[in-house]
Amino acid sequence: MRILILGSGGREHTLAWKMSQSPLCDSLFVAPGNSGTGQVATNIEIDPTNFEAVIGFVKSEAIDMVVVGPEAPLVHGIHDAIKSNKALKNVAVIGPAKAAAELEGSKAFAKAFMNRHNIPTAAYDVFTVETLENGLQFLSTLKPPYVLKADGLAAGKGVLIIDNLNEAQAVLKDMLENQTFGEASRTVVIEEFLSGIELSCFVLTDGKSYKILPMAKDYKRIGEGDTGLNTGGMGAVSPVPFVDEVFFNKVESRIVRPTIAGLQKDQLPYVGVVFIGLIKVKDDPFVIEYNVRFGDPETEVVVPRIKTDLVELFVSLNEGRLKDYQLEIDERTSATVMMVSGGYPGHYQNGKEISGLDDVAGVHLFHAGAIKKNDKTVTNGGRVMAVSAFGENHKVATKKIYDQIDTIKFDGRYYRKDIGFDL
Repeated sequence: MRILILGSGGREHTLAWKMSQSPLCDSLFVAPGNSGTGQVATNIEIDPTNFEAVIGFVKSEAIDMVVVGPEAPLVHGIHDAIKSNKALKNVAVIGPAKAAAELEGSKAFAKAFMNRHNIPTAAYDVFTVETLENGLQFLSTLKPPYVLKADGLAAGKGVLIIDNLNEAQAVLKDMLENQTFGEASRTVVIEEFLSGIELSCFVLTDGKSYKILPMAKDYKRIGEGDTGLNTGGMGAVSPVPFVDEVFFNKVESRIVRPTIAGLQKDQLPYVGVVFIGLIKVKDDPFVIEYNVRFGDPETEVVVPRIKTDLVELFVSLNEGRLKDYQLEIDERTSATVMMVSGGYPGHYQNGKEISGLDDVAGVHLFHAGAIKKNDKTVTNGGRVMAVSAFGENHKVATKKIYDQIDTIKFDGRYYRKDIGFDL
C-alpha cells in the first residue's frame, strides 16, 4: 500500500515509525513531517489544511490510504473532500467525516451530544455575546473554580479555569465581546468544575464496532507537581495504574458504548479514533472532552504498546471488519517525557541545534518540533522531542528516560522531572 500521513508532530512520527514496520506498507509519505518522520518515510512540503494540494498529491502518487494526524483538517472536512472526489472514492481515510469531527470542532456540539445520549459529563450552559448577561448570572450560581471554554478550535489554549467570580465574569466578557480566541470564542461553554484525576481513552471504531486501546495519563501543566500554564502535553504514561477492571467496565458501559451507539443514531460517519478525555471523580468516570484523532503525547506511549500490525488494523477499520480483528497489546508500561523549547508555552525561539540524538541508549526518540536544516537537526516548535521507554512499571520506564535525557542538548531546553509523580 501507498500511505500518506498528514501532520508534523510527535504523534505523526510515532504513527510513521509503527506503520513503516508493516509488510503491507510499500511507500510512506508524511506531509509536512519533521526530522523524525524523514528517517522512516518521505516528507512532502504540503500544508495538511491545503486540501487542493493534498488531493493533488493523493492522485499523482496513487495513494491508497490517508491517515489524518491533527484535528484542523478533520474539522474542516478533509475526509469529505477526498471521498467526494470520484477518482478517490476507494482511498481509505482514517479520520471521521466533517459532521462527526464537530465532536472536537465545537464543545457545545459535544456537550449536546453527551446530553442526548446520557453520557456522564459536567453540568454546563452555552453563551454568545447576545446572551452575555445570562452568562454572567450563570457564573454566579456556580461554586468556584469556574471553567470557561472557547467553543471552537483554539490550539489547546481555549480552556480557562478561574478561582475568582469577578475575574471569571470579566474573562467571559472579554472572550465574547473582544473574541480573545478569535472565531473560537464567538461561543463560550461554561461548565461546573469537576475535581478528580484525568486520563485519556483511545477508541478505534469503524462506525459500528469498536476496540478500546490502552488508556494513558498525560501531564498538561508546564511546571512540576502539575503547576503553571497548560501546554500541549509534557509527558505521558500507559497503562494507568488506577484503572482497575471495575473502573474500566464503567468507562466502557457508561461512555464508550453510548458514544459509538450515539454516532450511529445521529448518522455521524466515523472511521478512525475517538479520543475521550476522562476525569475520575471518586470512583466514577466523566467525559471532559472528545477529540477526533490520536492525542499527543499519549500516542507516543499507546502506539508502541500495540503489538499488532497498525496498517492491517487501519485496513480492517476502513473495510468495517474491526469486530473480527484480534488486537494484541504489550503488557509492559510505556512512558514518555517531552523536551520543550525555553519559554514554551509562551514565546520561544526556533532554529536551535539539537545534539546527542545518536548517543542515547535504551530509549526511543519521537521527534515533534524538530526539522532537518543543512544536515543538522534544529528546533522548530514548542514541544521538540518525546523521549519514550518501556519498563515493568512507570517508575522503571521513567528512570530509563531520565538516565538518558540529558544526553540530548539544545539551547534553552526544558523538561519535567516528575512524569508519573501522582501514580
